[in-house]
Amino acid sequence: MPDYKPVFPDLIDASQVNSSVDPRPMDKGSAYSRTETVKETGGDPLVEFQGTTNPYIEYQSIDLLLSLQHPRSQGYDEMCFFVMGQAKELLFKGLHFELFNAREQMRQGNIGNTLVIMERASAYVDYIANSWNVLSTIKTEGFNQFRDYLSTASGQLSFMYRHVEFILGNKSRRLAAAHRNLPHIWPAMEDALNAPSLYDVIINAMHEAGYEVDQSALKRDWAEDYRPNASVRAAWLKVYQDTSAGNSYYQLAEALVALDEKISLYRWRHFTSVHKIIGYKPGTGGSAGVGWLRRVTEHKFFPELWDMRNDL
Repeated sequence: MPDYKPVFPDLIDASQVNSSVDPRPMDKGSAYSRTETVKETGGDPLVEFQGTTNPYIEYQSIDLLLSLQHPRSQGYDEMCFFVMGQAKELLFKGLHFELFNAREQMRQGNIGNTLVIMERASAYVDYIANSWNVLSTIKTEGFNQFRDYLSTASGQLSFMYRHVEFILGNKSRRLAAAHRNLPHIWPAMEDALNAPSLYDVIINAMHEAGYEVDQSALKRDWAEDYRPNASVRAAWLKVYQDTSAGNSYYQLAEALVALDEKISLYRWRHFTSVHKIIGYKPGTGGSAGVGWLRRVTEHKFFPELWDMRNDL
């Protein structure tokens, strides 16, 4: 194991941090005010502020954000694990925001807007997958120094990741139930479980656009995991008869496949990194650990778009 212990820099007096989750009051700038400020500073950054804060800290509550890292052991690698875990939760929130709005734009019939949003969603997934570049630097001996302090905490309990899975159609009543005891989280989770996914909304839009889809795919229990449907597969095959840039449904299909592929790569990085660190030991959250993660790598959110490749 590493023979050096972490030294934690004392950067913030947490006792003086405003811990409210509400937006902090700020003035609003303008092109005119920015021009005037540059005249006053001569082009150098502002360094004089009133009160006990500055606008950058206030805009994103940076002092509060950077006060939330609390390693529980003397294991050197725990700070890395802590920071990257919290960073991924923020990224999952950003990804979900894009997917949520992509679904709203599809409901309104704005496929062009959906495609623009999907481009950013895809970039988010790339960024999240690259988080394993940092996390995989944790070695087995380093992880063992703090693993027991996790108790039964596990990334499987990430409600933000669960929202991402649900809006993409990978529903699970059992995994949703892990949040039933959380009154500040469960209502939104329950709504997400019972709402149509982005893919469901796209399938409905295709049907309304003239691509015939069975009622079994259009009216079903949204809380059930999505299952492949022959009529949906046939509809996508008709879409692929026109692969021109002007066929927005073809462009959308390719965007969905690209997103699905990127998420598969993230899952694979997750599996291989954990395999390297803990082998086939049981997971902290009750799962079989690496064995469970490997099964997850085989999942596809949009199965018809993969299955029909044999017929193209």
